[in-house]
Amino acid sequence: MSSSLLPQGGVLLGKSAGKSFWLLTDLHTFKVVGDDTNGAFTVAELIAGPEMGPPPHIHRDADESFYILEGTFDFSLAGKAFTAGAGAFVYLPKRVVHTHAAGGGKPAKALVIQTPAGVERFIAEAGKPATDPTVRPAPPEMSELQKIVAIAAKHGIDVPPM
Repeated sequence: MSSSLLPQGGVLLGKSAGKSFWLLTDLHTFKVVGDDTNGAFTVAELIAGPEMGPPPHIHRDADESFYILEGTFDFSLAGKAFTAGAGAFVYLPKRVVHTHAAGGGKPAKALVIQTPAGVERFIAEAGKPATDPTVRPAPPEMSELQKIVAIAAKHGIDVPPM
């Protein structure tokens, strides 16, 4: 991991650097977190697996944006489904139910920005450190999903009943 602090609180993070966690079948590598930005925002590289995405959910306090780097993502915002491919930017406002997943049966990559920061604490608690980012985990069992949903609620993320 190549990271250095810059003057006046700046951060320089080298290629492939950052703390990585698996959540569901998605790899989240945090490039900058709330501790680095005085809580203003979090940026993570997301490599989403084609197996599953998160269930429809609501961020009570954070807006979420995706800049698609590779592949396609299927989104839903307030019940409206749409797809976005490489080069697209998607903004999902707080307090609106949404979801996202890799589309086309293939992994997809995006830069994900959350404002304000905090999602990194949820993913660190609910996910697992990625000791080998090349080995994608199997989709979790229902009991594990229920634990993740409970942890999400503690971090301002609600999963409405289906």
